[in-house]
Amino acid sequence: MRISFDLDDVLFVSPDRYETEPALHFPFNRLFPDRLRKGTPQLIHDLQHAGFEVWVYTSSLRTETYIKNLFRRYGVKFDRIINGERHQKEVQRKRPQPLPQKMPNFYHISLHIDDEKAILENARQYGFRAMRVYEPDEHWAEKVLAEAKRIRKIEENSEST
Repeated sequence: MRISFDLDDVLFVSPDRYETEPALHFPFNRLFPDRLRKGTPQLIHDLQHAGFEVWVYTSSLRTETYIKNLFRRYGVKFDRIINGERHQKEVQRKRPQPLPQKMPNFYHISLHIDDEKAILENARQYGFRAMRVYEPDEHWAEKVLAEAKRIRKIEENSEST
């Protein structure tokens, strides 16, 4: 089962508003100014240990190299990264009608974690599952893990029927 995370205001957060992982040491804090929400590395490890593929799916134009290298500093390796450029190339392609900025079902992603209410509306309209994480919440990681396990049970039950 695949789970994807948006970056901005989900995994990357402002330390003025959220608890964050410790900042990287110089010079990496200059190369990678984005700050991780507290609990992100542990959550990714817990999901992967539980057998989930964990992806980044962001409309951001940050490069795959930037994302990989920043998370590597925290001991995190994603199974795949979809940024805004890749989404445009692979999903939107040359379609004249604009699609939503994220289409997790195109990549067979079972659950997408995002902060935007519009993504939840798109999930209902386009038939994918999304969970909204947008407020400071010290239990956010447990909630994501619980939802991932819940969705996995639903998928396993639908496969066996």
